[in-house]
Amino acid sequence: TDGCSGCKRAAITNPLTTFCNSDTTRIILDFHSLPEGVTKTTGLCSHRRSSQGPDVAYRVSKDAQLSAPTKQLYPGDVFPEDFSIMATVKPKKGSQSFLLSLYNEQGIQQLGLEVGRSPVFLYEDHTGRPSPEDYPLFRGVNLADGKWHRVAISVHKQTITLILDCKKKTTQKLLRSPQPVIDTKGIIVFGTRILDEEVFEGDIQQLMIVADHRAAYDYCEHYSPDCEVPSPDQPQNQDPGTDNAVSNITFLLFKSSLAPCFILALL
Repeated sequence: TDGCSGCKRAAITNPLTTFCNSDTTRIILDFHSLPEGVTKTTGLCSHRRSSQGPDVAYRVSKDAQLSAPTKQLYPGDVFPEDFSIMATVKPKKGSQSFLLSLYNEQGIQQLGLEVGRSPVFLYEDHTGRPSPEDYPLFRGVNLADGKWHRVAISVHKQTITLILDCKKKTTQKLLRSPQPVIDTKGIIVFGTRILDEEVFEGDIQQLMIVADHRAAYDYCEHYSPDCEVPSPDQPQNQDPGTDNAVSNITFLLFKSSLAPCFILALL
């Protein structure tokens, strides 16, 4: 069983995309077999309550090349105006790279989430706003200190808020257009930017885009809770060495009742 009803599959690049048609539209990138440069490892919690083993995460090396056409992730051709990007991630200590990049049809980067020291959030709408000098920069934040971090970003109107590890909140201006448009005719790239030498290396357990700016504020409650709390809608989280971990992580860990979302599970 897939773990979700009404699913249809379409092959793209390396991964397989699963469209789950339910009250919550969600798109999951998963793999029948691990691609080059990706191996299983222990995630945020070495032991989680009500589970038989640790959280499952994926160690990504510089050899991993993961991408997908944006239109297969957003088949309705609409990228949400307000949204949340959320990740449970442990970048290689001292590294500086983009975890996620979204390009338009002309190859211009429209969205980018950097992980490292004083990470930048890259956003450029159809009018070219904001300009590069106005990209939000989160000074004093270090996501590449060799530790696990739960990163939740909320984009709402002209502001962007970073909630780090469920506690620290930083809000900055996002000087975009009143009705910004993000092109969905290009591609989404994981772990780098096109032509960048720097690539993401480290461990990742979750990466989500949810079409609701409020989701980021509930990340540690509904999506990536503390180790003393069972995983949401996940009765058993298997040891990273078992095949059953794939279906659990892919189809159970990320269920929610919030708005449509794109979920990247490196499986």
